[in-house]
Amino acid sequence: MTWRELQTDMVGEGYVASDDLAMATHLALSLGRPLLLEGAAGVGKTEVARVLAAVKSTQLIRLQCYEGLDAGQAIYEWNYQRQLLAIRAAAEDGETGRDVEARIFSETYLLERPLLKAIRQPVAPVLLIDEIDRADEEFEAYLLEVLSDFQISIPELGTITATTRPMVILTANGTRDLSDALRRRCLYAHVDYPDRETGLAILRARIPGVQDLLAEQIIGFVQALRREELEKIPGVAEMLDFAAALSGLGIADLSDDPAVLQATLATLLKTRRDRDAVPTEVAQRLAGRAA
Repeated sequence: MTWRELQTDMVGEGYVASDDLAMATHLALSLGRPLLLEGAAGVGKTEVARVLAAVKSTQLIRLQCYEGLDAGQAIYEWNYQRQLLAIRAAAEDGETGRDVEARIFSETYLLERPLLKAIRQPVAPVLLIDEIDRADEEFEAYLLEVLSDFQISIPELGTITATTRPMVILTANGTRDLSDALRRRCLYAHVDYPDRETGLAILRARIPGVQDLLAEQIIGFVQALRREELEKIPGVAEMLDFAAALSGLGIADLSDDPAVLQATLATLLKTRRDRDAVPTEVAQRLAGRAA
């Protein structure tokens, strides 16, 4: 598959990828390297992994990163409750020693977390490591070991080597600086808010029934809104919700009903401060520019 074919297939799944992003994704697949996607929240980084899984007809496995995430939560854990029940049952039957230990530290009691699950699939999945910059540096270092060898050591079971190599997508929002070691391990693409042409293509791909005039106005309005001083800049998903809301209400022109336009800002503005920053007169000004 060429990078242009991949780009076309992504469009078929409702994702309009830029040439740079499509090429970076193609190269990551061809070279078997993780792909690091960096950009503001809401630009569609996570969606790349979902779409790639759909294009490749494979499973999407997601690891959501957060502060305090450790190897046990990301890789594997033992089912301690079941182990305790098994130990008690064995004791009642008079069993003790190594036989009981070997049984409770077996596959039966192993809980697969995303990283272990991803390397044990019969068909290579897409592994999404979402918001890696929210995890701490210690976890990032451990992740580097996994991505380097695609094998995991479990003391009680030994080393588990990947059945297949997952297609790895990492996303980062710029919460903290990532290590040079992680960046060297990955291919890289920066994902920005779509320009007008790309925004229209996304809108028409995801909401094909939207009228041309309204589509143009929606893109113009959202782009103007992003230039305002907001706490939470509306992303692609919010833009699509806005378009769906307007279409569902039968709105054909943003200037038709100021009250309806103001009400539908609930799809775009997600904090009280941002709602207060865009009163009716501001929304009408932005809608006038959009027109």
